[in-house]
Amino acid sequence: MSPSSRRTRRSAIRAGLLAAAVAAAGLPAVAAPALAHGGGPAAPRGGAEVRFATFNASLNRGAEGALRSDLSRPGNAQAGTIAEIVQRSRPDVLLINEFDFDPVAARLFQENYLSVGQNGARPIGYPYRFIAPSNTGIASGHDLNNDGAVVTEPGAPGYGDDALGFGAFPGQYGMVVYSRHPIDTRQVRTFQKFRWKDMPGALLPDDPATPAPADWYSPEELATVRLSSKSHWDLPVRIGRRTVHFLVSHPTPPVFDGAEDRNGRRNSDEIRFWADYVRPGSGRYIYDDHGRRGGLRPGEQFVIAGDLNSDPYDGDSLPGAAQQLLDHRWIDSRFTPSSAGAAEASALQGEANTTHRSAPRHDTADFADVPGPGNLRADYVLPSRGLDVAGGGVFWPPAGDPLSRLTGTFPFPSSDHRLVWLDLRLRR
Repeated sequence: MSPSSRRTRRSAIRAGLLAAAVAAAGLPAVAAPALAHGGGPAAPRGGAEVRFATFNASLNRGAEGALRSDLSRPGNAQAGTIAEIVQRSRPDVLLINEFDFDPVAARLFQENYLSVGQNGARPIGYPYRFIAPSNTGIASGHDLNNDGAVVTEPGAPGYGDDALGFGAFPGQYGMVVYSRHPIDTRQVRTFQKFRWKDMPGALLPDDPATPAPADWYSPEELATVRLSSKSHWDLPVRIGRRTVHFLVSHPTPPVFDGAEDRNGRRNSDEIRFWADYVRPGSGRYIYDDHGRRGGLRPGEQFVIAGDLNSDPYDGDSLPGAAQQLLDHRWIDSRFTPSSAGAAEASALQGEANTTHRSAPRHDTADFADVPGPGNLRADYVLPSRGLDVAGGGVFWPPAGDPLSRLTGTFPFPSSDHRLVWLDLRLRR
C-alpha cells in the first residue's frame, strides 16, 4: 500500500507472465515472453547502459476485475497518462506498484496503452513481463487488528485489516514488472509466503495492554502472518551475457495502526528483508515459495526497487528503516534521484514540508500537507556496488513545463507518486 493513503482527503488505502488459465488453476506464478509491441528486446544503451525504474502508478481499483475492464480498450484517462509518463521516461526494466493482480490486465496495459503513442510520445514495447499473486486482500481467518471480529468476506468493513495484506479483494494493490530484456524464468524467486516470525530478531508488535512482550499476535496467528504485505520478488534479468537481479517489493505504509505500531514494524522488517538477502551470510534463514533457502550469492549484481513507504528522515516510518538499505555495505546509494518539480512543490505547498530534514528535491511522492506528512522520498532504485550509475531522476516536471500536466496537483491525473529511474552502466 502506498503512503498516498495517508491523505486526509482519501477514505481508504489505495495502497514471468501468468496465463489466465494458470491463474485460474491456482498454479504457481511464472514469467514468460510476452508478445512484442512496438519493438523487440533492447540492446543496452551504448552496449552497456540500462535504465531501471519504479513507479507506484495507482493503477488499483476498488473492485475485482475493474482494472481489466478499464484497460480492455484505449481511452481510460488515467491509464493513458501513466503510459505517457512511461513512454517519455523510457525505462528498460520497470516495476509498477499498485497494479491489481490480473495477468490479463497486465497484457492489456501493454497492448492498449504502452504500445499506443500517447499525445505524441513514442510507443514502447516490453517483450517480457512478470506478475504474481499478492498477499493483499487474502483472508487470514484471524482477528489481526484485535478489534474483536474476524472478517472473512471480501469487501466487508474491516476485511482489509484482517487480511494477510491490506486489500478489499485478493490481489488489490499488487505489482507487475515490464522488461525489454529477458527474465530468467527458471531462476525467479518469490517470497509471498515467508512468515514474519521466521525472521531472526523480527520486530513483532507488542500488545501494550499486557506485560508479555511481542504478543499482539497469538501463536496461532503468527503461524499464519506473512512478512510481505504484497510480496518480495527476485527476478534475474539477462542483459547481454550479464544477469542483474531485480529485487522488488512494496512494504506496507507505516500508519493506520495503534500504539503497537504493527504497520510501522512490518514496514521496517519488509525493508530489512532485502538488506539481509543481499548481505553474504545474513540471509540463511530466508526461504522462498518453493522451499529454497538462502539469500543472494556473493558477487551477484542487483537492483532493489519499489515504493518502500519510508523516507530517510521524515514521515512515520521507524527511525533507520530506510537506512537499512541506504547505509548498506553492498548497496551504492551515493546518487540520489531528484527533480526540480519536487523542490518547487515543497516550497509552494509549505505546511508540513517546512519541517522536513530530507532535501525536497529528492521527494518522490506528493502527500497531504495538513496535518501531514507532506511530500516524502518513498520510492527507490538502489543498485549494488559494481554497477556504475550514469544518471537518474524523478519524473516531476515543474509547473512551467508542458509535461507537468502529467503529474499535476491533487486530485492527480496519474498518481501521487512519481516515476524514479537510474541509468546503470554494466562493467564488462
